Amino acid sequence: MDTLALLLAIIGAVNWGLVGFFRFDLVAWIFGGQTAMLSRIIFALVGLAGLWCVTLLFRKGQDARTEHA
Repeated sequence: MDTLALLLAIIGAVNWGLVGFFRFDLVAWIFGGQTAMLSRIIFALVGLAGLWCVTLLFRKGQDARTEHA
Protein backbone atom coordinates (compact mmCIF):
# COMPACT_ATOMS: atom_id res chain seq x y z
CA MET A 1 0.00 0.00 0.00
CA ASP A 2 2.87 2.36 0.82
CA THR A 3 4.48 1.81 -2.58
CA LEU A 4 1.20 2.38 -4.42
CA ALA A 5 0.52 5.55 -2.45
CA LEU A 6 4.03 6.83 -3.12
CA LEU A 7 3.70 6.06 -6.84
CA LEU A 8 0.38 7.93 -7.05
CA ALA A 9 1.84 10.87 -5.12
CA ILE A 10 4.76 11.02 -7.56
CA ILE A 11 2.36 10.95 -10.51
CA GLY A 12 0.44 13.82 -8.90
CA ALA A 13 3.63 15.78 -8.29
CA VAL A 14 4.76 15.35 -11.90
CA ASN A 15 1.32 16.38 -13.12
CA TRP A 16 1.39 19.52 -10.93
CA GLY A 17 4.87 20.28 -12.23
CA LEU A 18 3.59 20.10 -15.78
CA VAL A 19 0.67 22.36 -14.88
CA GLY A 20 2.99 24.85 -13.18
CA PHE A 21 5.67 24.97 -15.86
CA PHE A 22 3.71 24.38 -19.05
CA ARG A 23 0.01 24.83 -18.17
CA PHE A 24 -0.52 21.24 -19.30
CA ASP A 25 -2.63 18.85 -17.22
CA LEU A 26 -1.47 15.40 -18.34
CA VAL A 27 -4.03 13.47 -16.29
CA ALA A 28 -6.91 15.51 -17.71
CA TRP A 29 -5.48 15.20 -21.22
CA ILE A 30 -5.21 11.41 -20.99
CA PHE A 31 -8.56 10.81 -19.31
CA GLY A 32 -10.82 13.29 -21.10
CA GLY A 33 -10.64 16.64 -19.33
CA GLN A 34 -10.69 17.83 -15.74
CA THR A 35 -14.41 17.24 -15.30
CA ALA A 36 -14.44 13.73 -16.81
CA MET A 37 -15.38 11.07 -14.26
CA LEU A 38 -12.17 9.06 -14.81
CA SER A 39 -10.01 12.17 -14.33
CA ARG A 40 -11.85 13.02 -11.13
CA ILE A 41 -11.29 9.48 -9.86
CA ILE A 42 -7.56 9.72 -10.62
CA PHE A 43 -7.36 13.12 -8.92
CA ALA A 44 -9.19 11.73 -5.87
CA LEU A 45 -6.87 8.70 -5.69
CA VAL A 46 -3.82 10.95 -5.92
CA GLY A 47 -5.23 13.09 -3.10
CA LEU A 48 -5.86 10.03 -0.92
CA ALA A 49 -2.38 8.76 -1.71
CA GLY A 50 -0.93 12.08 -0.57
CA LEU A 51 -2.76 11.78 2.73
CA TRP A 52 -1.50 8.21 3.13
CA CYS A 53 2.06 9.40 2.48
CA VAL A 54 1.76 11.78 5.43
CA THR A 55 1.54 8.69 7.64
CA LEU A 56 4.87 7.52 6.18
CA LEU A 57 6.57 10.47 7.84
CA PHE A 58 5.39 9.46 11.27
CA ARG A 59 5.84 5.71 10.84
CA LYS A 60 9.41 6.07 9.56
CA GLY A 61 10.27 8.24 12.56
CA GLN A 62 8.77 5.70 14.96
CA ASP A 63 10.58 2.80 13.29
CA ALA A 64 13.92 4.59 13.64
CA ARG A 65 13.31 5.33 17.33
CA THR A 66 12.32 1.77 18.21
CA GLU A 67 15.31 0.26 16.40
CA HIS A 68 17.80 2.29 18.45
CA ALA A 69 16.04 1.79 21.80
